[in-house]
Amino acid sequence: MMEPTQASYNELLNTIGSTIETARQNAVKAVNHELVKANWEIGRHIVEFEQLGEERAEYGSNLLSNLSKDLKQRFGKGFGRRNILDMRRFYQAYQKWQAVPAKLSWTHIVTLLGVSDDHARKFYEKQTVLENWGYRELDRQINSSLFERLALSKDKKGVLQLAEKGHIITESAEAIKDPYVLDFLKLSQSHQVTEKALEQKIIDNLQMFLLELGKGFAFVGRQYKISLRNRHFYIDLVFYHRILKCFILIDLKIKQVEHNDIGQMNLYLNYFKAEENVEDDNEPIGIILSAEKDEVLVEYATGGISNKIFVSKYQLYLPDKKELQNKVQAILDKES
Repeated sequence: MMEPTQASYNELLNTIGSTIETARQNAVKAVNHELVKANWEIGRHIVEFEQLGEERAEYGSNLLSNLSKDLKQRFGKGFGRRNILDMRRFYQAYQKWQAVPAKLSWTHIVTLLGVSDDHARKFYEKQTVLENWGYRELDRQINSSLFERLALSKDKKGVLQLAEKGHIITESAEAIKDPYVLDFLKLSQSHQVTEKALEQKIIDNLQMFLLELGKGFAFVGRQYKISLRNRHFYIDLVFYHRILKCFILIDLKIKQVEHNDIGQMNLYLNYFKAEENVEDDNEPIGIILSAEKDEVLVEYATGGISNKIFVSKYQLYLPDKKELQNKVQAILDKES
């Protein structure tokens, strides 16, 4: 019988290691599922006890405080009054267990419970699963009003579809936001920054920038050099979109976009179509990301251009959530 080689032994070791890692991951998932289910059941018991058959509960009792104290004495930590309240809110928001979003941790659930609007909460549920967000990513997207920003470009049917199915990208316009929220760069509006410094800040926070761009973006490079005869041009940021199967070129502007900026982006896109695209690639997309834009100028400057050029604003602070919510509600009310 042949002696096992070091290579075959290493293969055995790696196979066993993979089995152990998979088992551990499955165990964590199973524990999480049981925790979420138990918390839902606890919430159900509390609500049913409070309601005593009535549709609405009477508030102001000491029930939650008493439960918290007694449960902590019996079962230890994890039953603070806030946690008990979250369990109760959990059941009130999802009164059918089948409606509880799959694959989400208890931390995800608690974060979602902070979203009062049903449409927005459903959207964040779907998107968390679609994009495999951790709870920190989920919290970031809620704080940046992602649902409202996407909804403002839609009619009532589109808003409802966004809530029910999440943000599914099938065409170029659906991959674009306006505005982009770059609060994670930690720059104030009054901060005088150069385009080079803005680009460096984005590179330093690339993970957060990719999260803001959305699903499907893969980073290709910065200051991407293209040459035409003896002239050289540098594109600030280049990405590839895995879903749309195309390059996305981003040009950064710290001031208002001018018509020649749009012409320059058109040149970049024509070059990429001719020189960089391979057989299965779709036409590239250009995004000019600017501090300000004149809508009329952009409309006239992009008119007649066959390439896909989008001009979006960026802002360095979180948007006014209430103002955006009112605008989305106006869309829903207008077509009711």
